[in-house]
Amino acid sequence: MQRWPVLLFLAWVCFLFFAGIGLFMSGFLLTRIELASSSSCSDPFVPPSWERQSLPPGSCWAPQRFSKAVLVIIDALRFEFAHFNPAKASPRPYENKLSFLHHLVTSQPRHARLYRFRADPPTATMQRIKGLTTGSLPTFIDVGSNFATYAIQEDNLLAQLVQNGRRVIFMGDDTWEGLFPKKFFRSYFFPSFNVKDLHTVDDGILQHLYPTVDSGEWDMLIAHFLGVDHCGHKHGPDHAEMAKKLTQMNEMLRSLVEHLGNDTLLLVAGDHGMTETGDHGGDSEKEVNAALFVYSKTPLFGTGPPEEPEAVAQVNLVPTVALLLGVPIPYSNIGEVMAELFSGDGDAVSAALQQLLVYHINAKQVDRFLHSYSLVAQDLPAEQLQHLQDLFSGAMEEHAQLLAQVQRPTLVPPELESRLGSLIGRFQLYLREARAVCTQSWARFHPLRMVGGCTLIAASCLLCYMASELATASDSFYRSCLLYPLLWGLVVAVLLGLAHAFTQNGLDLLLVSSWAAAASQLGFFWHWWGWHPKRARLVGSQPPLASVSLRQRLQAWLQLAFPMGILLFRCGAMFSDSFVVAEARVAPFLLASLVMLLIGKLHWDGRLTVPEGPKQQLLGFSSYRREIWYLLCLVAMLLVCVRLSSFFHQCREEIPQCRPSLFLSPLASLRNTRAKNLFYLLCVALLAGLVCAVRSWLRHYGNLNSSDPLVLFVRWGFPLVVLCIACYWAVASSADDSLGKLQELVQVAVVAFPWAVYGLASVGLLLLLCNPMTVFAKDTRESAGSIVTPYLGVPSSEVDFLHVIPQIYKRMQESQKSCLERGGCKATVAAYGLGSVYSAALVIALTLLGFLLMLLHSERLSLAFLLLFLEAFVLLHIHTRARGLAGDAEPFSVPWYAVISWLLAASQFFYSTGHQPIFPAIHWNAAFVGFHLDHSTNLLPAVLVGANTFASHILFAGSQLPSAPALALCV
Repeated sequence: MQRWPVLLFLAWVCFLFFAGIGLFMSGFLLTRIELASSSSCSDPFVPPSWERQSLPPGSCWAPQRFSKAVLVIIDALRFEFAHFNPAKASPRPYENKLSFLHHLVTSQPRHARLYRFRADPPTATMQRIKGLTTGSLPTFIDVGSNFATYAIQEDNLLAQLVQNGRRVIFMGDDTWEGLFPKKFFRSYFFPSFNVKDLHTVDDGILQHLYPTVDSGEWDMLIAHFLGVDHCGHKHGPDHAEMAKKLTQMNEMLRSLVEHLGNDTLLLVAGDHGMTETGDHGGDSEKEVNAALFVYSKTPLFGTGPPEEPEAVAQVNLVPTVALLLGVPIPYSNIGEVMAELFSGDGDAVSAALQQLLVYHINAKQVDRFLHSYSLVAQDLPAEQLQHLQDLFSGAMEEHAQLLAQVQRPTLVPPELESRLGSLIGRFQLYLREARAVCTQSWARFHPLRMVGGCTLIAASCLLCYMASELATASDSFYRSCLLYPLLWGLVVAVLLGLAHAFTQNGLDLLLVSSWAAAASQLGFFWHWWGWHPKRARLVGSQPPLASVSLRQRLQAWLQLAFPMGILLFRCGAMFSDSFVVAEARVAPFLLASLVMLLIGKLHWDGRLTVPEGPKQQLLGFSSYRREIWYLLCLVAMLLVCVRLSSFFHQCREEIPQCRPSLFLSPLASLRNTRAKNLFYLLCVALLAGLVCAVRSWLRHYGNLNSSDPLVLFVRWGFPLVVLCIACYWAVASSADDSLGKLQELVQVAVVAFPWAVYGLASVGLLLLLCNPMTVFAKDTRESAGSIVTPYLGVPSSEVDFLHVIPQIYKRMQESQKSCLERGGCKATVAAYGLGSVYSAALVIALTLLGFLLMLLHSERLSLAFLLLFLEAFVLLHIHTRARGLAGDAEPFSVPWYAVISWLLAASQFFYSTGHQPIFPAIHWNAAFVGFHLDHSTNLLPAVLVGANTFASHILFAGSQLPSAPALALCV
């Protein structure tokens, strides 16, 4: 078989899958269009009753109420963290720690107020910053750039402040540096990505905060603290470290208020909340329920606070702060002003008039945005836009009539107050419905593209299955099957390109690629339809259909239908929301069901009963019964592994009664020292047991007899890797308890030990790549030496790879022949490890990968990895024993049930290593295993987080299932 046709075929198949996935994602992850327009002071938004000359100096659109503002963002400040409940006698670590906020609200009710700050999903920091500054709604596609921030091009609050001559100073999370380049009068950025670092950012802010406030050389000061968020990621909210961090924030706010002037507005906000495990990114109640605290030394509110804190959307902060500071509202804002902040000290009518003014300005700004957006995009429904326009026009007409009556005092104050309240309600209705329409429209999918993408992916899977079946019938398959598909796809791509050229329309490369992929698939199926009868004529040795009994035909159909049916069921069930939520339990069930169906098929075929006749004489009664019982014991062991793996689960927000596994949290989160030490010893013992098992297996089959570098590495390098991992777990679990100079040593060790593991694993993989042979030959005539194949390093051809054992036998034969030709030679040649020539290299590679992947997970998940290796080993044995009992004469062919069971096991352990296909379940701390400071690029963190997330798929895919029979043959 030639290499280039196969590689070209694989490249074509990859193109088909990428085209299908891209088409599906273009319909699933929609983005909204960002307008380049910006607001300015000259925009005609001031009502006729407010002449431009009547505005105070430095004010735009509305009178400036504050000359300065301080925005303190405490990352992941959930509402429960800020709310104070004096009735709780024994609060949890995150409760009743921000007591100063409660003190201000109760002692100065007209100066301070606490809100529920409702965040829009996705609840990732970068998306929330965009919402807090633009007043718009980021879509889910923006999550991919959460750690690769791009400058915000839309009009935003900071741009308006700078445009109107205000000085903005920032300190804290360096995410703002990428979002707002060259927007700050002065800035103090600190690395934000290392979620294990609780203090660097916060301590850096505290070093500059009070001197900057006292200097007065600023108009807007933003301080973004990260300690609470990082503490949640590292320890979870219910931990003593969270109590310390919130207490630090409480003292910071107490000191900050003492430094504020009377003309300064203080805003303390959380960009999002966090789950019970300290994660965020999704749309669960605890993730979107943040806190907002507003305070000023001058009265802000006309009345006291309500009994229950009011809920406001995060985007509402943008128009509110803009008008309070006297700058225009950003162009793309869809938020609603918080009218109670504009009440002032006057009577009820004056407060209502002031609120009506800001609502009028806010409504005109939103109407302008909707009109501009509808001209460049078609994703807002026309009928809903018309409904909003009717609401706006009606409110504006009533507003004009009411202002005319106010100028002529014909209304008594109670009636005027009632009319003002009614008009304010109409503006509120318009603004809230406008936001709801935008939210619904920007979250809608493109069903046609999604269906087209799924169809392309399904057709590609069918194509791969057919190719795997047809390739065994002809050596020229890969050469003959590529010409027609590539021609069909190329013709369609050229025709679409010409059509776009003649119509002067923009060329959508994704659609062109999708149509070309679909055409090439049709070309393949058309060619297969004409080639399939020829193949049938070539296979003349098969018995005619009439000679095959109904039972045999049914058995042959069931042999393929059962595993393929389970696979199709799982793929089809992905369209079910309930299945996606419960997939962590369904995947193990399907795996156990498939194995039980295999046992049922063997029983139906009579393979689980002692045979009679020649086979019994050949194999022996006791040996055959032993094989049967061994297979049943393996199945029982598999079921036990499947059951135990369910103890390492993560929860989804759709299942509120679910409690995440205790094994997911790192040892550092345990407050019981004895329990921490016991778990540590258990994890290290299991890790050492894995190494002992691998070395015993290799020693048993003779792969540790030579003195080659790879063999020496397995003997001494494996224990050294275990020692480094154990030392890393020890220092990482006690890093927060160390003090003084010991703390500095711990920080060095936390970086050094992972790098030692990375280095040792890399050396081992390099040795394996250079010389994967661990076969050892002992010649009584010559000195013992390692038997290798004629090639060195990676096999240069398929012949080299498939004929390793024959070549070794040939060299042994030549050695013995030369000895016999000299006469009188009684030398013998013994080869060790020949039966495991393939599988030994595979086991060594998987063990090294397992070390690396376990390092990227929390310590107690090493138990889950041990179950992974055990279950994979059991599956291989079940496959081998079942084929032996079934009398299969081709040990190197892999049936479909084995492939699908392998895939289901990979999916099962995706969940059993603490993962879920949701944003909050991503283990971001894996990006900093072996790194203390922030990364200079996003490539390395992406690789580490990706390896952590898809660890089970990497291990099961790296085990190379086609070589699995060879691995199982030697056991």
